[in-house]
Amino acid sequence: MEHSERGEGDLDLRKLEDRKLKEIEHSRKRRTILQGFERYSDTNATEEAAGLTSLIRDQEAFNYHFSNTKFYSIAVSSESYYHDWLRDRCRGAKALDYCCGNGENGLFMAENGADVIGVDISPEGVANANLNAAQLGVEKHCRYVVMDAEATTFPDNTFDLIVEYGALHHLDYGNAMRELQRIVKPTGAVVCIEALRHNPIIHLYRKRTPHLRTAWEVEHIIGVGHLKWSREYFNSVKPRYFHLAVLAAVPFRKTRLFRALRRFLDSVDNLMLRIPFIRRFAWQCVYILSEPKK
Repeated sequence: MEHSERGEGDLDLRKLEDRKLKEIEHSRKRRTILQGFERYSDTNATEEAAGLTSLIRDQEAFNYHFSNTKFYSIAVSSESYYHDWLRDRCRGAKALDYCCGNGENGLFMAENGADVIGVDISPEGVANANLNAAQLGVEKHCRYVVMDAEATTFPDNTFDLIVEYGALHHLDYGNAMRELQRIVKPTGAVVCIEALRHNPIIHLYRKRTPHLRTAWEVEHIIGVGHLKWSREYFNSVKPRYFHLAVLAAVPFRKTRLFRALRRFLDSVDNLMLRIPFIRRFAWQCVYILSEPKK
């Protein structure tokens, strides 16, 4: 993949805003604890990541700083949806894992035939992602670099495919949209997987667990208004909503009942979340941005 890029050494911390410095520090805590992927770290035993104990570097710290990870045990339907979407588009694509974390989505795209680069402001996350790529054997066409996602060094119209997972509420949304609009090709697309802010119970939980996220995150969780905002940058914005009733399955994630209960409650959500008034209270939204306004 041909592009201009800067490495970690060129990310001048003196020029970064305070919110970004706090983000780096917050990420450092999390990425030094967990090398693996959150979705597979606190779920049913049949779905746990292989070698999970080696991926969690400090179990006591993990229990404290990743206590919300249990909720991702029910995120199978949203994961299947965007994985299917990516799988159909990866072969031969130039792809970006935007705010890559530990690199899960970039690795998935590489395994499905994309030439991938991932970026993150966290050196620890980038190190984990490159280690995971090497362990999976895809490092020749999947690599990660430290970069400010709001001001990447990629040329215009670089990527066919961009995936972003749970990162936009860490960023200035307008800056992120402008950057995504700039670096995606006119024929390309961006898939965003984000938590929503409208469910009062979920949002109260966020406010009562400040150690799990930065203050900026809590105040900038995505809402339906952000979907309208996205239309200033993309002609096509297609959302789909996930996970409301199925959250009730989380306490059962370690039991034999879990997968059957999850399937049943997913089917309930499939009906409930078709109703416009109700779907805004879902936990997550997957939205696809295409036809950038160049």
